[in-house]
Amino acid sequence: MSHHHHTEELEGVAFWESHYGQSERVWSGKVNQVIENLVKPLTPGTSLDIGCGEGGDVLWLASHGWQATGLDISPTAISRARDEAKRHEIPADLAQFVASDLGQWDTDKTFDLVTLSFFQAPFEFPRADFLRKAASFVAPDGHLLILSHAARPSWAPPVDHAMPAFPSPEQDLEALALDLEDWTILQAEVLERNITAPTGEPAVMKDSVVFVQRTA
Repeated sequence: MSHHHHTEELEGVAFWESHYGQSERVWSGKVNQVIENLVKPLTPGTSLDIGCGEGGDVLWLASHGWQATGLDISPTAISRARDEAKRHEIPADLAQFVASDLGQWDTDKTFDLVTLSFFQAPFEFPRADFLRKAASFVAPDGHLLILSHAARPSWAPPVDHAMPAFPSPEQDLEALALDLEDWTILQAEVLERNITAPTGEPAVMKDSVVFVQRTA
């Protein structure tokens, strides 16, 4: 491993650790609406949430019959997720959490559902490689759901530094480079959801949704 790669990796962990260290809780703990809508009709099986944060989606999946695993680069986020699982009395075999960088982590298991939600950061990282790695963990007949911010929130002030571009569904599909003999694209679009901004004003968030199924 080159020294250069190592420093980038530290930047990743350090960035997310400081992100989670800023407050007691960063996310709402509620399942993302898109995930709930797309996953509810599926038959529960095994799931892997890459970049699971404090575990809200994993706990929702576990409480809906999935044997759910969450992976996140931030040990702080993972320890909060484990505490939350205990608080909700969700058994460890239904909600497992792993603190690891996806670049370092591997498993010979495959999963009926693999999700990556908001797998984005204000620094460069090999996102396309990670999307393909995520796809490799999907079992036959299983689903892959990639959910991304498609734009800055409507209330956010303009930024004066270069941010990596927001991925579009088309770019994510291109990055995945799926063999369409083995995969079906169920959905690839930008959805808008109405939320309340931190200021209390109504606001709009745009999400890029890529939902595919491995058929072979």
